Parts: sequence; C-alpha cells; structure tokens
Amino acid sequence: MDYVSALVPPVVMAVFFAGVIRVIVKTQGGTNKAKEDAVVDAALARAEGARQGTGRADG
Repeated sequence: MDYVSALVPPVVMAVFFAGVIRVIVKTQGGTNKAKEDAVVDAALARAEGARQGTGRADG
C-alpha cells in the first residue's frame, strides 16, 4: 500500500501539469490572441507615453 501513496502525488501533479499545458495551448491564437495583443499594445503605449512625459520635465 505504500507504493500507492508514493505514486499518487506525482500522478496528480502530472495530470495538473497536462491540464495547464492544454489550457495554454487552447488559448493561443484566434480571437483571444487579438484581444491579448490589443491589451499588450495599449499597456506599452501607456508606458511609452508616461516615459516620454517624465523625460520632458527637465527644462
């Protein structure tokens, strides 16, 4: 019975890991990719605007 208790944690972790990988693969591309790209582009634009705004305060 000790072998069962020794094998359960690795099996559970392997199943969980496979599920995580499956979710990651399924969410790549398609409409989700366009939405994610738009969010990243907006965040980069905000960061760039904030950086340029603070750079001009020297004079």
